[in-house]
Parts: sequence; structure tokens; C-alpha cells
Amino acid sequence: MEHRHLHTHLDDIRLRLIEMGAQVESMIGAATRALIERDEELVTRVIEQDSSVDRMEVEIDDECHQVLARNQPTAVDMRFLVAVMKITADLERMADSAVNIAQAARQLNQEPPLKSYIDVPRMSARVQVMVRESLDAFVGRDAALANRVPHEDDEIDQIYRRLFAELVELMRTDNTSVPRALHLLLVARNFERIADHATNIAEDVVYYVEGRDIRHSSAKASAPSVG
Repeated sequence: MEHRHLHTHLDDIRLRLIEMGAQVESMIGAATRALIERDEELVTRVIEQDSSVDRMEVEIDDECHQVLARNQPTAVDMRFLVAVMKITADLERMADSAVNIAQAARQLNQEPPLKSYIDVPRMSARVQVMVRESLDAFVGRDAALANRVPHEDDEIDQIYRRLFAELVELMRTDNTSVPRALHLLLVARNFERIADHATNIAEDVVYYVEGRDIRHSSAKASAPSVG
């Protein structure tokens, strides 16, 4: 009976995390459309959703702590709970980045676009694939899919470095572009951070499913920073 009760709690936590992940995915997509479609209503929607994600993080963490305090979880259940608490933190930070993108979109949408935003739409599309794959890996307990995500982050870093260089050159040659280029750099930097968080989630899935810690298993070049 106690074992069944524990796994009912774990299933509830799993469903809550899936709900949180779906909301964060929605925010990332809406923030992107707010920028590309120059839609102020989407900006507002993304910003308003952030408090809901914050609340879910606190509630899920509290459920995990209650399970740990009241039960004696097996090793795999313990890994699940640890992974969930780490994943909720990454999802909450993804939501914060989506808000940052939406706020930058609000500023950019008041001005003419820069060269169709260069590689930002492609970067966003690739980042959203990484987020979807990392969450699918969690739902399906799919370590093979999770192992693929960190390698995809290399492409995001390459896009970011190229976009960074292009925008710096644009600011050097056209002073009027500086405010817009800086906002666009902020957007790109936040997409790059979301990709990093998706990588963290994938690594946590591998830990949960296989008990292996794959963090820092391969050195990665750091992307240029804009703060």
C-alpha cells in the first residue's frame, strides 16, 4: 500500500512537471512570434505567464520535499526527485529568458527591423527543438534522445557567435543601428541560454534514467557574452 501511495505521488509530480514544461514551451514560442510578427499582445501574454511558472516551480519542489520527508524512495525514485527539482529550476530560468526576449521585442517592435533579424528565427527554431527533445526524453525516459541534445547545443553556439559578429560589425558601420542591435543581441543571448538549460535538462534525464552524470563530459567553447 505504501509503495502504491508513493508512486501515485511520483506520477502526480511527473504530470505537474510536464504541465510546467508545456507552459514554458508556449512562452518561448509566443516570445518568438512577438518579435517576428511584431505583436504587442503576445509580449503581454508572455510576461503574464511568468508568475504561473514561478508558482509551479515552488509547488513541485514542495511536493518533492514532502515525498522525501515521508517516504523511503528507491535509488531510481530518488534520482527522479533530484532530477525533477533541477529540471524545474531550468524551466523557470527558461521562462525568465522568454520574458527577456518578449521585453526586448517590445522595444524592437517600435523601430524598423534589422535585416529581417538576421539568424534569430533560425536560432529560435533550433532552440525550441532542443527544448521539446529534452522534455520528450524526460516523459519517455529516453536516455538516447537526451544524449543527443547536448550535441545540438554546438549549433546554437555557432549561430550565436556568427550573429554576434554580424551585429557588432553592423553597429561599427551604422551608428543608427546600435540600440536595435543591442536589443537583438540580448534576444540572441537569451535563446543561447535557453539552449543551455535544455542541455541541463537532457543531462538530468540521463542521470535519472541511467544513473550516469554526463555533465562536463566534453569541453565546449564559451560563447561571447553581452552581459
